[in-house]
Amino acid sequence: MARGPDGQGGGAGFSLADQLFNADTLRDLAQDYAVLPGFDTARFHSDALGGLEGRGLLQRLDWIATCVEAQLPKAFPAMAEALEAALPDPLDPSLTDDDFGRFIHAVPGILVVRHGLEDHRERALDLIYEATKRFSMEFYIRPFLNRWPDQTLARMDDWARDNNYHVRRLVSEGTRPRLPWAANITLDPAVPLRFLDVLHADPTRYVTRSVANHMNDLSKVMPDTVVDRLRNWQGQGRQDGREIDWMTRHALRTAVKRGEPEALDLLGYRPGQVNARIEAMPASVRIGEALEFAVVLEADAPLPVLVDYRLRFFRPKGPAEKVFKLKTGKVVPGKPLRLTKRHMLRGNATTYTLHPGRHGVIIQVNGQDVAEAAFELLPAQS
Repeated sequence: MARGPDGQGGGAGFSLADQLFNADTLRDLAQDYAVLPGFDTARFHSDALGGLEGRGLLQRLDWIATCVEAQLPKAFPAMAEALEAALPDPLDPSLTDDDFGRFIHAVPGILVVRHGLEDHRERALDLIYEATKRFSMEFYIRPFLNRWPDQTLARMDDWARDNNYHVRRLVSEGTRPRLPWAANITLDPAVPLRFLDVLHADPTRYVTRSVANHMNDLSKVMPDTVVDRLRNWQGQGRQDGREIDWMTRHALRTAVKRGEPEALDLLGYRPGQVNARIEAMPASVRIGEALEFAVVLEADAPLPVLVDYRLRFFRPKGPAEKVFKLKTGKVVPGKPLRLTKRHMLRGNATTYTLHPGRHGVIIQVNGQDVAEAAFELLPAQS
């Protein structure tokens, strides 16, 4: 489940902020800073822990950074030296994925923006380079892209070829047009393509996932460019075939939901004559129950198919739709393809609210709407 910057999510009573920032994690962070002469770890722990209540995830990070800052030199060059001295060991370089680091190690990024952005650009970028090997600095590089675009991009030209894959990932992730939770950047979205041309061939999934997510962001504003670039990368043959195929699918997931013909064509899903019908769908379902239905597809010629379904929700202010994946497969003449789905209509979903009323299911095959049926959503059983 996606979680917002307030740190909530994962079910009633769960707080990601509490999981990430608590007495134990603050004690770990205090031990990092214990290497600094005169740093009072007990004072830091007491001050930081006492200010967590009532703050969300990002607000807690800011508070913890403030508590660290209180015991650091005031001049940024000396502060940067202290922050570097207190960095933990770099993340394991033998791993290739899912090694984001610990949120408690975001402190250097927060302080580098506070105190290094305006008057100490080069020293600040040096610190970001070192810190991102411990915790991704994707949030904190973005103010530098806005304030010092040319100088920061010049650094990233080198970082895109760095030996450390966390540094390489920062180049892609930090320049994403729509990075979740992060501040916007004013950079022309086409500019980072020069980095992605390098990074698409990276040997680590951690980097290539970022490239694919970056391309998915770009597909919302420059879809033709994304398709052309992906086709070009496929032709270059610099990336493993299975990996570039995965990246292409991941990069085009939003374009596929929109049914964009060029994206579907690149994935091998071309328009074709398909006969479709929705079967076994009840006339009504209650909130909190599952909607079950079957889709039958037939074709006169062999046809690879990417099948999605859209739920059309009743809303008091007008209908809304959401796309869901169903199945990929192949329709063969004389052999109908039958797909089934069980979709829970939860009344306590965190992303949208269900309202009783007339709802619909629309089947989409290779980007084309091919069948539709309606059902009545009833109030939850009391």
